[in-house]
Amino acid sequence: MTAAPVAVGLVARTRETDPPADLLDALAPDGFAWVTEAGRFVTSGVAARVPAEQAEDALAVVEVDDEVGLPGTGAIAVGALPFHEAMGGELVVPARVVGVSAGGRSWVTEIGPVGAPPPLPRPPAPTRYVVETRMSRAEWCRAVEALLREIAAGRLEKAVLAREVLVTVDVGLDPRTVLERLARTQGSAYVFAAAGLVGASPELLVHRRGADVVSRPMAGTVRREASAEADAAATAGMASSPKQTAEHRLVVDAVVAGLRSTGIEVDPVGAPELAQLADVSHLATVVAGRVAEEPRPSALTIAGRLHPTPAVGGTPRGAALDAIRALEPFDRGRYAGPVGWVDADGDGEWAVALRCADLRDDHARLFAGAGIVAGSDPDAEWDETEAKLEPMLRAIVRP
Repeated sequence: MTAAPVAVGLVARTRETDPPADLLDALAPDGFAWVTEAGRFVTSGVAARVPAEQAEDALAVVEVDDEVGLPGTGAIAVGALPFHEAMGGELVVPARVVGVSAGGRSWVTEIGPVGAPPPLPRPPAPTRYVVETRMSRAEWCRAVEALLREIAAGRLEKAVLAREVLVTVDVGLDPRTVLERLARTQGSAYVFAAAGLVGASPELLVHRRGADVVSRPMAGTVRREASAEADAAATAGMASSPKQTAEHRLVVDAVVAGLRSTGIEVDPVGAPELAQLADVSHLATVVAGRVAEEPRPSALTIAGRLHPTPAVGGTPRGAALDAIRALEPFDRGRYAGPVGWVDADGDGEWAVALRCADLRDDHARLFAGAGIVAGSDPDAEWDETEAKLEPMLRAIVRP
């Protein structure tokens, strides 16, 4: 594959700097943000736009002058890819990246003659909100029942059905404000912004650093309860539920198979652990391994091979995706697709774009889904989507 011509001749210079007063001031309206416990960075400007399938070739021709050597420094490509045909999407090589490591080191990468843009003023907060579901509960139940008939007939084992909620406001929404609220409330989630798509994903699709590779698939969900005793009982019920554990195993097995298909030697997989978020708890399993041979597949290549896992698509994959297209009355766009970054060495980090909203002028499209398997109850699955919508609704709707 030939390198994207727009990347030829670019130089990425990374230097250590003083910590910024507010990192989000450096985020452009159409920029990218990645905020995690391990570090955070934001971008502004565009040095190159490249098809996702050409991103590795484009980065390979960028000259790298990196005096810092931390994750996210040097030449990187960033973005959120569409759920359907993810590798047909587009990534950005940003003109400027400002980052802060978990240890407090700050740095700036510039590609081309790009200075620091002046901080943009924050717009006034909205004062009016209209929240509407785009799929009625009755319509949802009919769609779930259609999937259950396909499962009973043996044509499906699992399919993830999603729904959309629209929030309309009286003034434009500022992604920086939404990011701040998510970062404060969503703990260990991967908080991100990518050209209007803002979210706090709990699910790591893949992290690659050198030869080491980690994924943390999730499936199985229960709403958090108000009291510690009730919460413990709910999570214990999830962990012992044959339905929840079988659904989780489907996802883990698919991730293990996908990693092995890219030449990764996978370590023995342990038992699921409990991932507790502000509103829901999930079953999660750490899947780790090492790239056995050179050339190493990049984090982006691995993400493309894993996506969509049964956690957001279903199994068998083809039949599940056909069912999603037939039953969901909206285009997922970048919802549930890979979101993250990859550098010139192939290292990077990609999450699944969940718990997110697409912010556009005076409205936001929110998304949430539930995995439908044998034994699923339509009303219970609706309630699960309500719990998953709550973090983003609270980050946007502030009366």
